Amino acid sequence: MPLKDKSTEGGPSVSPQEALDFHASGRPGKLEINPTKPMATQRDLSLAYSPGVAVPVKAIAEDPSRAFDYTTRGNMVAVISNGTAILGLGNLGALASKPVMEGKAVLFKRFADVDSIDLEVDTQDVEEFINCVRFLGPSFGGINLEDIKAPDCFIIEQRLREVMDIPVFHDDQHGTAIIAAAGLINALEITGRDMKTATLVCNGAGSAGIACVELVKSMGFSPQNVILCDTKGVVYQGRKEGMNQWKSAHAVKTDKRTLADAMDGADIVFGLSAQGAFSNAMIQSMAKNPIIFAMANPDPEITPEEVAEIRTDAIMATGRSDYPNQVNNVLGFPYIFRGALDVRATTINDEMKVAAAQALAALAREDVPDDVAAAYQGNRPKFGANYIIPVPFDPRLISAIPAAVARAAMDSGVARRPILDIEKYKQELSARRDPIASTLQRIYDRVRRQPKRVVFAEGEEEQVMRAAVSYVNQKLGTAILVGRDDQIRETARHAGVDLDRPGIEIINARLSRRNAVYADHLYERMQRKGFLFRDCQRLINNDRNHFAACMLALGDADAVVTGVTRNYSTALEDIRRVIDAKPGHRVIGASVALCRGRTVIVADTAVHDMPDSLEIADIAEEAAGFARRMGYEPRVALLAYSTFGHPQGERSARVQEAVRILDKRRVDFEYDGEMAADVALNPTLMRQYPFCRLSGPANVLVMPAFHSASISTKMLQELGGSTVIGPMLVGLNKPVQIVSLNAKDSDIVNMAAISAYSAGT
Repeated sequence: MPLKDKSTEGGPSVSPQEALDFHASGRPGKLEINPTKPMATQRDLSLAYSPGVAVPVKAIAEDPSRAFDYTTRGNMVAVISNGTAILGLGNLGALASKPVMEGKAVLFKRFADVDSIDLEVDTQDVEEFINCVRFLGPSFGGINLEDIKAPDCFIIEQRLREVMDIPVFHDDQHGTAIIAAAGLINALEITGRDMKTATLVCNGAGSAGIACVELVKSMGFSPQNVILCDTKGVVYQGRKEGMNQWKSAHAVKTDKRTLADAMDGADIVFGLSAQGAFSNAMIQSMAKNPIIFAMANPDPEITPEEVAEIRTDAIMATGRSDYPNQVNNVLGFPYIFRGALDVRATTINDEMKVAAAQALAALAREDVPDDVAAAYQGNRPKFGANYIIPVPFDPRLISAIPAAVARAAMDSGVARRPILDIEKYKQELSARRDPIASTLQRIYDRVRRQPKRVVFAEGEEEQVMRAAVSYVNQKLGTAILVGRDDQIRETARHAGVDLDRPGIEIINARLSRRNAVYADHLYERMQRKGFLFRDCQRLINNDRNHFAACMLALGDADAVVTGVTRNYSTALEDIRRVIDAKPGHRVIGASVALCRGRTVIVADTAVHDMPDSLEIADIAEEAAGFARRMGYEPRVALLAYSTFGHPQGERSARVQEAVRILDKRRVDFEYDGEMAADVALNPTLMRQYPFCRLSGPANVLVMPAFHSASISTKMLQELGGSTVIGPMLVGLNKPVQIVSLNAKDSDIVNMAAISAYSAGT
């Protein structure tokens, strides 16, 4: 089956109920539409609609190209399917494909800031489908076809490309081909092979297989050295059975008839077929240093472990995220459309596809940045057999791939709006990046590589149980639920939560064999702070935060998450009785806020009520260090109601003194203050102060007091539609995170993952 980029394939397993709850929670589905212009006054409405809208209408009627200037067309892609080949599920119809198409639209926005809308066309008649889509051309800048069965998909794409003047791209074909080609370029280099002489076998003659064969030939492979196979064997000249015009185009003159024949002595094999298609004998028969891309999903034709038992000289790629070298379509389609849209390309041609593959290959050969290396637990990946394809959260993708595609479109004559300054274009692309989702993905991926034992302190709460199950299902490690076993299981039974699975443990504090050890540890810490031993014993028996913190302190767990049943300050006080600050550090709360593609870290959002100058300086240092660990280079603004001395006031003076303290410490990050929030975030306003030491808008905001931090982040969430993660505890000697009261299970899982991530830093 063709490789897809869908969330159900090649990634962590999810339960059916989790998936349904995710799609049903809040507003059903995964998309909504928001206006990009103000709609607050009558004048706004007059400009947006009648009578003001008549002006761009007339302008577009005079010159159709102006639609790109005055409407969303230049940044809008339609994701279109008839549901005849959904995932690996088959022909389930147009309506059933809608969740997948919505997901595709989300990926367009998330990775490349391309606006997208899904359209499900309820017909299996090829001509009807073509006629439906072709007349939608004026609405969009590009068409992404998806989940359409072969051979209909070939006919539909070819015809639509002929009659439409915008890019039409069937991702099931070309997306897989482009990513596989990128990995192949690097594998060839590592093994010292030449495209002109290397032999390649492709098993699978569906849409993705045929696209792979076409692309490698356009890159320089000799047609006679590329053998296509299907379920009936080799596609050879003269074969009659199971043939069509697309297979016939790749028939070769050969006496080989079976897949085993074809793979004997082959340098490369692409698998786009089914689990188990490659036998041990087939792999053993391949040439020295074979290149094996087993891309069937969710289970490859052969696993890396199986290959390793046969031979040690192979380079492997799969479609799965839990193995090196994942062939993931999300590395391609968002960025390819981004480049095509930005030059107003009339099509996506072979030159653009090859350019995307070459740019991906080149990126894997470059030194890996810190925020990618962080996902590998300090083991910085280097170009080689286990790193021939970039990872999806590499922040350089957004600038590298679209720029290469745009340049190829211009060079091949299909660009209607050439980009004159490619370097400036790359900078603009980087500014579109949405780092918050990639930050979470990086955290999850690193924890999967080194799973952690996380204590879920409030184990009797339903959402905590669901979070624990999700933590285990996502292969992040072991979830330890603290609570009464009978109560937990009764609640789980009523809620339909299955706790009987490897990776979930239940511990009753009263019955734990470590109870006495924890009580002794707590008493040793608290005996000079007014606590009797029986007080400490009571806390260990009855308070799950103290019990969980002792588990962490004494090495029985790697991290803790709590906070669902009590307010933040109370939970923090419980934890601080057991866990100290790191030596030389100050405990703070830091929140990550994303609003319209911009990400800022806000501190302190949890601990210090009204910090003095020294505390503000410490908070700035902790927040800067946190920013770096999360993959950002900090530009720290120390905020106040004033900007550089005007208006003057006592609270502003505290911030000014904090800046002087940082000056004396000679810290290694950008900082300045005091300044108002709009100056810190608005480059135009910042330029009014040429002496400001920040090289650009701040991405770390140090608030003058806890109340201003709390108010501002909550207002961002409620009024600005921002995503806010946190507050996250920073500076403790052991990793603990406290969620908000009555947090959702998804929030608890995120904080558990963040806590586990911190256990490795």
